[in-house]
Amino acid sequence: MNLIDIQNLSVEFPTAGGMLRAVDGVSLQIGEGEVVGVVGESGSGKSVSMLALMGLVAYPGQVSADKLTFGDVDMLSLPSSERRKITGKDIAMVFQEPTTSLNPCFTVGFQIMETLKVHEGGTRKERRERAIELLDQVGIPAPATRLSAFPHQLSGGMNQRVMIAMAIACKPKLLIADEPTTALDVTIQKQILDLLLRLQDERGMALVLITHDMAVVAETAQRVVVMYAGQMVEVQPSDALFSTPRHPYTSALLNALPERGAGRSRLPTIPGVVPGQSDRPGGCLFNPRCEQASEVCRTKAPVYTVHEDYAVRCHTPIDPLLQRAGGET
Repeated sequence: MNLIDIQNLSVEFPTAGGMLRAVDGVSLQIGEGEVVGVVGESGSGKSVSMLALMGLVAYPGQVSADKLTFGDVDMLSLPSSERRKITGKDIAMVFQEPTTSLNPCFTVGFQIMETLKVHEGGTRKERRERAIELLDQVGIPAPATRLSAFPHQLSGGMNQRVMIAMAIACKPKLLIADEPTTALDVTIQKQILDLLLRLQDERGMALVLITHDMAVVAETAQRVVVMYAGQMVEVQPSDALFSTPRHPYTSALLNALPERGAGRSRLPTIPGVVPGQSDRPGGCLFNPRCEQASEVCRTKAPVYTVHEDYAVRCHTPIDPLLQRAGGET
């Protein structure tokens, strides 16, 4: 059963040069208890897509969609007051920068207890006991004493754990983790990922991991969504995507992984950058950076095509038989 059903989601922001479409026609379904990775370079629209789902795209951003449902709830027609009851409770998000997401003027205990007060109520003593329990669940030692700590008194990894504790406080059905391992050292990254997966498994909640790190989704996600310039360009089960990518952009991302560059004198890169408002090309948005781009790619936008076991936006998707034979990807 689908927990989330998004159809033709678009997000636009006004700029001096006209409207910037940060998210362009995204359609995505997320099942109950499913782990989905959303990958792509910075500027691909990963975070903005999920912020739109949360109802957190600030004015003057404009959100439109043919359908945006959470279970049987129509999020598009829901009044703001009712949507706030869902956001933070049934749908929660771990934001990219814990040091800027946590309020430096309040203790971490106060901030966790405030979340519980808004969504679940209870006495102050009950909220305090629950906050201690949550800090213990996310692996913070001496949780009772940490309640009185301010964010600046904790490390980046500890602050990230506090953010996760706040996000899971009300037992959400969907947890969105936006770059949860950014700016953390490798050991702490592994601990945070293991924590998220353990919580997902114990609680049976759906988990969306937003990242630019392909290695993260390889270890965690059941299904991977690849985004480029605001568009979904490929969706596949994780194992299939890493063994037989269908879109040239996905293939280029995988080829740039350090472990795939063994024995090469230089690690492959993708030339150019994700296009913005002023340099958006005609045809396929990836064509200026694509090694297999043809004339049709430069003149005609490809259609996002859904197949039985994958979906891709490309005029000439990569043939998996060619990949298995050792051909170019």
